[in-house]
Amino acid sequence: MEGLTTAEADLTVYVHPSKSNKIAEAVRKQLSSLLFTYDELFDGVLLAHKISFRSKHAKILPGLIPYFGVRVRAKLLIFSPKPNMLLEGKVVKLSKESIHVIVLGFSSAAIMLEDIREEFKYKIKHGAECFASSSHKRHRIKVGSMIRFAVKSVDEEIVHISGSLIPPQTGCIRWLSNHKHSADAVSQTNRSLKRYRDRDSEMLDNGDRSQNFSRSLKLRKGTE
Repeated sequence: MEGLTTAEADLTVYVHPSKSNKIAEAVRKQLSSLLFTYDELFDGVLLAHKISFRSKHAKILPGLIPYFGVRVRAKLLIFSPKPNMLLEGKVVKLSKESIHVIVLGFSSAAIMLEDIREEFKYKIKHGAECFASSSHKRHRIKVGSMIRFAVKSVDEEIVHISGSLIPPQTGCIRWLSNHKHSADAVSQTNRSLKRYRDRDSEMLDNGDRSQNFSRSLKLRKGTE
């Protein structure tokens, strides 16, 4: 899945003097308070961290309560979804108008009807709601399905994702993994059609330019 990155950072963690006899515990607790929330410093959501201490010394800050800064090197796992990335999540709610997904157990995503490609039709089978593909009989999305979807936008403040099932490589992961060649073929076909449309459009543009050029020549000859 895209959107997951690892990074190393040199950080200074400020610890209260009352925690001076439990420095390691205090530093881990301070970093753990940042878990599963968006932080501009990391340009994403901190999911996990592993620290090592760079020095046995700490810098005491002047003030009424003299906090001291502990320098650490941290290995970080960061979730930073961006538009057009492919994410994976579990469907937790489904209706005629939308599909709701949980990503990595904490981030919510919504895929609205206009962002679900036309081959998926809303149906009720055996009393359960689902989106079933009209092109592939066994390709269905229902509550509990693990799906792959594209990111449209991200609300960083609440870590909410707006998703899309328009790209051909999106859908139920179980079906996609068993029919990879079908998805690739559809994607290749779409790319080929786009190239043909672009080429035809370019030829039409060139034809218009040629006609305009011919007209301008005729007009010029008529005036001479």
